[in-house]
Amino acid sequence: MRTTNINIKVELDENHVPEKMFWNAEDGGIDNEETKATMISVWDDKKKEALRIDLWTKDMPVDDMKMFLHQILLSISHTYEKATGEEDVAQWLEENAETFAVKAAIKM
Repeated sequence: MRTTNINIKVELDENHVPEKMFWNAEDGGIDNEETKATMISVWDDKKKEALRIDLWTKDMPVDDMKMFLHQILLSISHTYEKATGEEDVAQWLEENAETFAVKAAIKM
């Protein structure tokens, strides 16, 4: 069996707020790449719930965070369709992502 790692290093200030973050993905060719935000979700099969870690640096611009969240919402619709084959629900999710973009003032 082969294993691989994805790592995130978080530098915190004195109040434990992320100042800088770096990530590595061995198989993806990512080596100590700086990022301003990360969202990680894992499925707890025993509890049947998603566990999440959402982090962003204190200098992440609000407009960038809005775009980041919009892109995540779009990717959720694509992942949903790929996982379930339910195109109608995936389309509904994508429409909601676009509504979010308009309400968040990142798209007209």
